[in-house]
Amino acid sequence: MPDPPAEPLVELISRTRAGAALTSPDVGSTLGYDQLADAAASLASRLASAGVGRGGRVAVVLPNGPEIIELLFALASLGATMAPLNPAYTEAEYRFYLGDLAPQLLLVEAGAAPAARAAADGLAIVEIHAHEAGGQPRLEMDGRPLRAAGFEPGRPDDPVLLLHTSGTTSRPKQVPLLQRNLTAQAQSIATHYALTESDVSYCAMPLFHVHGLVASTLAQLAAGGTVVVPRRFSPRRFHAQAAAQGVTWLSAGPTLHQMILEHATGPLPVLRFLRSCSSALPVQLMQEAEDRYGVPMVEAYGMTEATHQMTSNPLPPASRRPGSVGVEAGAEVRIVDAAGADVPAGATGEVAVRGRGLTPGYLNNPEANAQAFVDGWFRTGDEGILEDGYLRLRGRLKEMIIRGGENISPYEIEAVLQLHPQVAEAVAFGVEDGKYGQVVQAAVVLEGDATPDELRRHARESLAAFKVPDRVYVLDQIPKTATGKVQRSRLASQLAGNP
Repeated sequence: MPDPPAEPLVELISRTRAGAALTSPDVGSTLGYDQLADAAASLASRLASAGVGRGGRVAVVLPNGPEIIELLFALASLGATMAPLNPAYTEAEYRFYLGDLAPQLLLVEAGAAPAARAAADGLAIVEIHAHEAGGQPRLEMDGRPLRAAGFEPGRPDDPVLLLHTSGTTSRPKQVPLLQRNLTAQAQSIATHYALTESDVSYCAMPLFHVHGLVASTLAQLAAGGTVVVPRRFSPRRFHAQAAAQGVTWLSAGPTLHQMILEHATGPLPVLRFLRSCSSALPVQLMQEAEDRYGVPMVEAYGMTEATHQMTSNPLPPASRRPGSVGVEAGAEVRIVDAAGADVPAGATGEVAVRGRGLTPGYLNNPEANAQAFVDGWFRTGDEGILEDGYLRLRGRLKEMIIRGGENISPYEIEAVLQLHPQVAEAVAFGVEDGKYGQVVQAAVVLEGDATPDELRRHARESLAAFKVPDRVYVLDQIPKTATGKVQRSRLASQLAGNP
């Protein structure tokens, strides 16, 4: 069967739909589909007056909330691209990302984001004033409201989202996602979980990641229904908010699911399933959640390059298999050897995927594209095995550290530690952790008497808190192979159990 025709992203918020599209419980703001479409069109016309149009690029630093979703649709309407950045970044991190992205303007919350502003270095800044009761967000530049202007509408092949993926190289790669990538994956996820206009999704994940943006938000909008978007996720407030809003499903990383369970206060009568993605789901956590809520928990597997979901366990009555990441659900999956050929049935190899959600390729990185994109297939860098159509991941061929769903490059940690004048060598690695999946640790060789606490304070000056090593070991030398390569996993296992 041929693929359905590609659609621009704004088709997901048809004005003809009834009911609420977005609700923010801690602000008291609720938008119907017509109001969401109106807000997106209004923001688009005002951004057009600031010179944003097809091919434009806007860096966005905002907390979760309806505004970031409205801006995504606004920029899609213009054929422009949104590059959302983590509000927790330091000034040094913003300097790198803004320099790498080269946006035409930076959009921030009014009166907020001092680190991003400090890193802007002459970049035009637009402030967004958050929703007021019954109103729309306002945009200002240099203290003056932006006026409306005409614009040419966006198209399905326009890039709409630009994200960095932290790999095993020293420089994160830029991943452009097209409007048709987002619409295809939103519709695919909605179909896989049989989402309807009666469903209510709770967005616990940050909206600067594809998990929260595509799975929790766009998939539900593609099916109609409502997305609950708190300004700031709080495990303590989740149950009260979910019960009040009639939440029927929740997608989050295992760390957040564990936090929610720890603060459970009462039943959620209309909840029908839980979804876990972004890092491996412990079987014990899955069992605890299912026992507590009396609904199935399904584990999924996604990557930024595939616009999030590639596989997922199905909902009952189909079989869900603990320890697997499920069946094809958004991408075709193969297991290949080093040469890119299919491995024998039941053998392990590298997971390769293709599908309508796949990025056209990394920006300005032909070497990475040649390695990762072969004959229309994306080589994920993950090792896995297919068993009766269910994918089980064996480990990461790459050396990413995944802490609570956040992808962290060890090379970024090492580069910061090595800026300390007394650090001669540094190596960062992930250590298994029951709460976060992994935590960051590091080992250094010193040319002085710096202490581990001093090095961690140094790291905090340039790294977001989740990237700062929980522990720093001081060694006489870093063990290496005969060719000079650091064996991170071996080093982690040697040091993790030491006092």
